[in-house]
Amino acid sequence: MRTLITGGAGYIGSHVARLLGDRGDAVVVVDDLSTGFTDRLGGARLVRLDLASDTAPSILGDVLREERIDAVLHLAARKQVHESVQRPAWYYSQNVGSLANLLLAMESASVSKLVFSSSAAVYGAVEGDSVAESATTRPVNPYGRTKLIGEQLIDDAAFGSGLSAVSLRYFNVGGAGWADLADRAVLNLVPMVFQRLDAGLPPVIFGDDYPTPDGTCVRDYVHVLDLADAHIAALDHLAAGATGHEVFNVGTGEGTSVRAMVDEILTVAGSTLTPEVHPRRPGDPARVVASAALIAEKLGWRAERGLEEIVRSAWEAHLTGTPGV
Repeated sequence: MRTLITGGAGYIGSHVARLLGDRGDAVVVVDDLSTGFTDRLGGARLVRLDLASDTAPSILGDVLREERIDAVLHLAARKQVHESVQRPAWYYSQNVGSLANLLLAMESASVSKLVFSSSAAVYGAVEGDSVAESATTRPVNPYGRTKLIGEQLIDDAAFGSGLSAVSLRYFNVGGAGWADLADRAVLNLVPMVFQRLDAGLPPVIFGDDYPTPDGTCVRDYVHVLDLADAHIAALDHLAAGATGHEVFNVGTGEGTSVRAMVDEILTVAGSTLTPEVHPRRPGDPARVVASAALIAEKLGWRAERGLEEIVRSAWEAHLTGTPGV
């Protein structure tokens, strides 16, 4: 199979690209390198492009035809919740605009298979121990709303143009499959804590007054290699003839508080620092944990790696990984 990956020089995209390359698939990466690194690409061709630009549909269409692409994995997006609250119009232009441009290009090149990087942020503030795909979607921040609108746009494209698509609602991602693919962008909790430790500063917890057992947010943390495997499963599902637009959670089904995660990081890093509690960030829901039953049933995917492996692999990669270029 010949696959184009947007955001393929990023943290998650590079893991997916390597797994595809290891099994012999041809991979083309489209990335603006705002948070990606060229040393992650291996032998994949890089097309450096701002997907939200006016010229993106034409350029992408040419790439899809030249490379005889069979399917697209769309991972490129802006993803900082607090930034989306501060810059909502820009987030809509980046996340929704980029997807619209990609769909225009795919339609022009007659490419009809898409795996979309969505987010658990589409659910917003949820109730109960876990959230299933059938739950009401009420995102509480602009980032989550851009992902939900993306899913709705894909729904329309599946109905109107025969697109076959899978949207994967990511929960919280961590860990590293290889040292050179470490999460370097400092956008997720684990690298944010690492950055503080490197500077000799205590980790920061945003809010300890949530309605959770220890007062900090509860999240479902999934290993990046497990998440990459979910993309492969979704891609193979489409290649086997799946039609329409299907949506799946990608998580473990287990919740871990931010305080518990920070404590695990401090343990693995051998640090005696005590976390500092800062005020809540706007747009952060108290608890978001996946029900992963549907993806297990339909795609045969289950998370295989736990919290300790997430933290230990991330810390080892942080210590030994090569700097990005």
